[in-house]
Amino acid sequence: PMSVEYEVRGHMAIITLNRPEARNAINGIMATGIEHALDRFEDDPELWVAILTANGKAFCAGADLKEISAGNGGKLGTEKGGFAGIVKRERTKPLIAAITGSALAGGTEIALSCDMIICADTTNFGLPEVKRSLVAGAGGLFRLPRVIGMPTALEAILTGDPLPAQRAYELGMVNKVVPEADVMAEASKLAERIMANAPIAVQASRQVAHAALTSSDDDLWIASGKAFGKVMKTEDFKEGPRAFIEKRAPVWKGK
Repeated sequence: PMSVEYEVRGHMAIITLNRPEARNAINGIMATGIEHALDRFEDDPELWVAILTANGKAFCAGADLKEISAGNGGKLGTEKGGFAGIVKRERTKPLIAAITGSALAGGTEIALSCDMIICADTTNFGLPEVKRSLVAGAGGLFRLPRVIGMPTALEAILTGDPLPAQRAYELGMVNKVVPEADVMAEASKLAERIMANAPIAVQASRQVAHAALTSSDDDLWIASGKAFGKVMKTEDFKEGPRAFIEKRAPVWKGK
């Protein structure tokens, strides 16, 4: 069986971590598989939103410690994507994490690499690395403070204690917490709400929003102007107002 599964439903891609016997811990094969799946999603103009999910009891237990103790730590990532083929990856389209089970250590870092998170009420996040004299090296140490604020992030990082789903939701890290059985349906619903919109406008808006926490206002004004200019050159830019005038739902081409 493939350690990373890839499925297309309409304008949506579903990427599934499939190494349940190892709690979806990341080894080299999985990192490459995730990167290839993201390549396929990014390269297909007919695909507008993706969901990243996992089979089994855990979303992802992080790095495969057996690989690390065998000296293969450097193989748990890719050149383009970093750890798990995703954490450093430049992306242009919305990616929703649909999480059941725990997402600890590298699992939390993978979740923080996605754009939005839907999780089960039983999910635990956390960066327990310091408990093993390790450091969370896949982006968690700076992404978590940006998302949930410094004092709370430092508490999670320096104690290594878990961050339960409901607390993660209260802090703004998670979009919605639902019963485990409803996670995929809820993520799909969110994807549908995004896919109702013009895909190039969505991608251009996402790009500016992502830069908000790390760029200056001067740069962000320029980026906003460029985003608008990019959208104005598309066929969909004409379709939006036309559909409004004709009192019908727009039919987006993503062009």
